[in-house]
Amino acid sequence: SLATVRASNASFSPTYTPVAIFVGGTAGIGQGMAQAFARYTKGNAHIVLVGRNRTAADSIIKTFPEPTTPGITHEFVECDVTSMKHVHRVAETLRTRFPRVNFLVLTTGVATLDGRTETEEGIDRKLALHYYGRWRFIRDLVPALEEAHKAGENAKVLSVLAAGRGGEIDLKDLGLKKHYSVANAHTSGTTYNDLMVKDFAARHPGLTFIHSYPSIVTTDVLKKSPNRSLRIANTFLVPLLRPFTYNAETCGEHQLYALLQAGPGAVRTKDNGDDMGWGSNYFGSEEAMRKLWEHTEEVTSPRV
Repeated sequence: SLATVRASNASFSPTYTPVAIFVGGTAGIGQGMAQAFARYTKGNAHIVLVGRNRTAADSIIKTFPEPTTPGITHEFVECDVTSMKHVHRVAETLRTRFPRVNFLVLTTGVATLDGRTETEEGIDRKLALHYYGRWRFIRDLVPALEEAHKAGENAKVLSVLAAGRGGEIDLKDLGLKKHYSVANAHTSGTTYNDLMVKDFAARHPGLTFIHSYPSIVTTDVLKKSPNRSLRIANTFLVPLLRPFTYNAETCGEHQLYALLQAGPGAVRTKDNGDDMGWGSNYFGSEEAMRKLWEHTEEVTSPRV
């Protein structure tokens, strides 16, 4: 229940000053999580909102409690997560500034009916937001997470997408250059996230890597869609669905609960924050992990 989740979140009382990075934290679920985290830490945490909207970030940061610990920073860092070059540059800067990172939360996304839309790096924009940019952030910041773990602190990553809603993927068409569709991009991106947390957990024992399912959440994702039809649908659908959905604040509470409660290893969580396990609706394999890792490393590697 929400009451149980809030009580559990309120019990979070670290003996160190945590560093939490929210990629996609300027709106929606990421915003809900960042505000909840700031509230439960009473502002005494280094909180970084990564995104494109400085105005939104500044407004969100104003809602955070004033820290009582000297030297605490609440800040915005601009990043276009569809650009792997930009992601790498921002992640490297963050790692230099924060040698230890405790929580990395990834919630970037887009609602679109467009076909494959490539970035200048040849990556589909939807997959860049839902998978490739997230993978690159983790890859570049995992040394800082390792340092936190060595210090006996929390070292956790949460990728919010659609855990348990994936499907079979084509290992001969990773990135969907041959057989792209909106449905295929959703299914593949979801399974890629499953494989991502599994592989990172295998490579970094002791750290926590979570792929979560947030359920249907009323955010501005349809309102901000590049498709006019989805923006129009937002006007009619949101009021009708509201009784059956979470708002961003409630979802943020449940997702923060998932982040704080998950133990080491690869974890998939439900919309209420509980562990859903790997016994069903998992479409991965050792071969798939290996091939996806090699493909992603090549596609997202920094280029001058």
